[in-house]
Amino acid sequence: MNTTAPIDTLVLMSFGGPESPEEVVPFLKNVTAGRGIPDERLEEVGEHYYGFGGKSPINDQNKALLAALRAELERRGLDLPLVWGNRNWEPYLTDVARTEAAAGRSRFLAIDTSAYSSYSSCRQYREDFAGTVAGLADEGIEVSFDKVRQFFNHPGYAEACATLLREGLDDFRAQVGALDPARHRILFVTHSIPDVMQEASAVATVGYQAQHEELMEFLLGGLTEADRLPAELVYCSRSGAPHVPWLEPDVNDRMEELAAEGVTGVVLAPIGFISDHMEVAFDLDTEAKETAEELGLAFTRVATVGTHPTFVAGLVDLVEERLAQLSGQTPETPAIPGTRALTPGSGACSIDCCRGRVERPTLPNWPSV
Repeated sequence: MNTTAPIDTLVLMSFGGPESPEEVVPFLKNVTAGRGIPDERLEEVGEHYYGFGGKSPINDQNKALLAALRAELERRGLDLPLVWGNRNWEPYLTDVARTEAAAGRSRFLAIDTSAYSSYSSCRQYREDFAGTVAGLADEGIEVSFDKVRQFFNHPGYAEACATLLREGLDDFRAQVGALDPARHRILFVTHSIPDVMQEASAVATVGYQAQHEELMEFLLGGLTEADRLPAELVYCSRSGAPHVPWLEPDVNDRMEELAAEGVTGVVLAPIGFISDHMEVAFDLDTEAKETAEELGLAFTRVATVGTHPTFVAGLVDLVEERLAQLSGQTPETPAIPGTRALTPGSGACSIDCCRGRVERPTLPNWPSV
């Protein structure tokens, strides 16, 4: 082991999900800990999972991504162990870090399974790292964490999204014939967040919503004239109290409005999600598809990036970029035209970025680059 290297282990950090019906409510209790939500309500929410046999798709998707990342690391000759840790279900991050530390590997570089900046999609993961550091310190175990930057505008993610959008439009054309801007729409879909979280995400850098809009502009700019359709950003997976405002419009509500305006077909591009986990499998492939069928809309759902080779290569590019930065070098930090790379320490991962609505545990100071 090279004890002078800034990092000795990579960790894929994700949300986690149940593997069986018996795990659904305990998993949801982890997700909603501290909110006082009764078990009856959790059982209702769990119906989404029960419809898929009680198993979330996310775990198998993370395993596939791990395999693809390992293959790309090996191809480049990067001899770094790669492990997987979750926030809400096994394998828990703290357990994984404890095991690695026992093997002499305690300096972690994290790849989060979220492309954008907001409390839930970035800062909360940093709080998870801080919690693991503090928890293991109580056991006399010292570990440290750093992370790659958010990657919504990294060419690896953006170009994979562009390829998949073009393929989705080809599939839609096979249904409807020539694309018609008067009757067809592209709906870019992402996870809704509370308005207050959106406002917090925009304090120190480009906010959550604007990041999606920047990627949309890039994707639409890369389409041929024959593929261009009117497009907009819509949301799914809203939760929480009804009186708390969240980003809108909801994808189902917007499809109803478009149908009333004479639109006859929609292409849903889930640019807010990197894999076909529950928000895609239920909210889009089940619920939104049913809405389209009820409205008589032609419907195509574009694939998520998953293990697309361009995306996987881009994640490893980000690993190499951050390793270089931590070694005192100044590597290139590529981003799609008109945007800037959200480099850790640049403001995107400053102490003021993406604060939650309540005071959270103290975070480690992230090095400036």
